[in-house]
Amino acid sequence: MKVYCPLLLSGKYFANKHASKGLPGGQNVSPLIQWGDVPQGVESFALSMIERLSSSKEWVHWYVINIPASFREIPERASGNRDKMPRGSLELRNSFGDLGYGGPEPPKNSPSLVCEITVHALNVAALPVGPFSTPEECAEEMRGRLIGGATMTAIFRR
Repeated sequence: MKVYCPLLLSGKYFANKHASKGLPGGQNVSPLIQWGDVPQGVESFALSMIERLSSSKEWVHWYVINIPASFREIPERASGNRDKMPRGSLELRNSFGDLGYGGPEPPKNSPSLVCEITVHALNVAALPVGPFSTPEECAEEMRGRLIGGATMTAIFRR
């Protein structure tokens, strides 16, 4: 399986529009994420965009579950827009406390941050969790249901 973020194909940095609105140029625009080379037996996908702060801490920028197996992308600006999000998918709460996408916002003393964008292929149509479930609860529900996945790394610079 492979995951792509076309805006990162010419480089490895997010554009400022994908940053939190708290940063200059930040518009909190969710990026286009695509995936392919999907294993057989997939019934749904889950997407996560997570910043690893340390070996034990992480910051969730975006978590989407129950993406139907027929989809191979989430379009740019889809977060929070029912007409653009894959029908039936569910955006979970991010570490900012909001449902949906929360753009990168590196601390002032840090010039950049690194995010892992992962698409998980699952053998169930829907995970039995709700929008206020934690990433840990989702990971627990994915255990034994995961049949593939792919991760890419993206960097945001101030």
